[in-house]
Amino acid sequence: MTTKKEYRWTIAPSPPEDLVKKLSEELTLSTSLVSILINRGVDSFDKAKTYFRPSIDHLHDPFLMDGMYIAVERLLRARDKKEKILVYGDYDVDGTNGASMLYLYFKEIGCEAAYYIPDRLTEGYGISQPGVEYAKKEGYTLLVAIDCGITALAQVEYARQLGVDVVICDHHEPAEELPNAVAILDPLKPNCRYPFKSLCGTGVGYKFVQAIARTLNHEHLVEKYVDFVALASTADIVPLVDENRVFVRLGLERINASPRPGIRALLESAGLKIGHMTTGQVVFAMAPRINAVGRLGDAKRAVELLISDDYESSIQFARVLEQENLNRRKIDEGVFEEAQNLVEEYFAKHGDGAIVMHQEQWHPGVVGIVASRMVEKYYRPAIMLTTVEGVAKGSARSISGVNIHQALKSVEDKLLQFGGHKYAAGVSVDLDRIDEFRDAFNAAIREVLTEDLLTPEIHIDTEIDLAELTPKYLRVLKQFAPFGPQNMRPTFLAKQVQVIGLPRIVGKDHLRFALDSDCEVCWRR
Repeated sequence: MTTKKEYRWTIAPSPPEDLVKKLSEELTLSTSLVSILINRGVDSFDKAKTYFRPSIDHLHDPFLMDGMYIAVERLLRARDKKEKILVYGDYDVDGTNGASMLYLYFKEIGCEAAYYIPDRLTEGYGISQPGVEYAKKEGYTLLVAIDCGITALAQVEYARQLGVDVVICDHHEPAEELPNAVAILDPLKPNCRYPFKSLCGTGVGYKFVQAIARTLNHEHLVEKYVDFVALASTADIVPLVDENRVFVRLGLERINASPRPGIRALLESAGLKIGHMTTGQVVFAMAPRINAVGRLGDAKRAVELLISDDYESSIQFARVLEQENLNRRKIDEGVFEEAQNLVEEYFAKHGDGAIVMHQEQWHPGVVGIVASRMVEKYYRPAIMLTTVEGVAKGSARSISGVNIHQALKSVEDKLLQFGGHKYAAGVSVDLDRIDEFRDAFNAAIREVLTEDLLTPEIHIDTEIDLAELTPKYLRVLKQFAPFGPQNMRPTFLAKQVQVIGLPRIVGKDHLRFALDSDCEVCWRR
């Protein structure tokens, strides 16, 4: 098995000429830019206005989400009766930002609230029995789960038996049976009529906050929490369309203009320049540092940083995240190197399908990262497993066009537990059934794999005449940001051009060259 080198080019279809001409005149933009907009669903003047000028007013009514009225009523009853509320998060960027946001808002409106993040190594993902027992022992009568809970049937039932009510704010795929919670907020829940289905967990939590604030008639006061949603949405790689585009655009603007103390300290420790934050910097610089403390230890340290209102103490927290990220990188590199050394033998034995590897000594905090790196290098769906308390546990990652959650569901009789998204999931399997699971999973993957799916794609948005690249054109192009899934940085095709002379490196990351005619190049801005 060799690293995948080839790429296939796909060119977006040309929109109807009359629509391109009409919108080009209305927006006074070039036809190539308008073609990109139309192919991204921005096919009218009003949609273009929303796209280029997203506003908090563009968010949907939070009460369209099934269960919202009940959730708001239970939370406000807990506040009014001075009940103790426990915000139960997850140990990744989405879970820690969501927990930070709910904790700060609940405190702001007078709730007696605290937060709880499970230990990755001893409790695992989601609502745990020890977490429920902690809530009971400490006198919490309402547990609000954020970025987890949708598949926690036994744990929610246990909480009910102990007299702890549960409200779930989640965005993961539900199973056939839902937990018996007081209220479940999840746009993917069957029969939920909420119009946007691709929120991250913190996004669902923000809708809860928005609904409470609307009920209390201070909805304008909660806009300050969009920075949490921006970080979580970007790190969780959700589609940057509809509400997610609003959250990320407004959240990054807030971070660039006036970051809260914890985020400011994190930016500075990562060597990032305040005022110029992009989605790419969140994904590759901020998210790994927030995730690191949960991968290698106590993720509460990330929440402590995010909720801090004191810059000096924030610096100390940020240094901890920085050091843990360095430690994580060393461990990650070691596991990745081991996996690469095993891959040739793996494919010789199991065939050229998905990668499913297990080593009992691999650190559970980095197997998700390594799975992603294996996908990137070999362009195959990958599941990396380690041993935790006598069970094989790990993370699954996929390639474009292959729904790994669906594949896992088709072999769920071989698993103890699984859950997640289309392209990422967590799995647990008995040690003595790993081979059985691997064979069944590979069979399921091979049913959907095609040669096209196994070849990485370069998607070209439109053909361009290089003469179009004026200062105005580039200014408008910048306004396509924030970039991410379903709103990627545009890629252009220019025909019959060639490089003349020798290209020169300018600065750290720029290439300067002159072009002439007679060949094809693909140019990504």
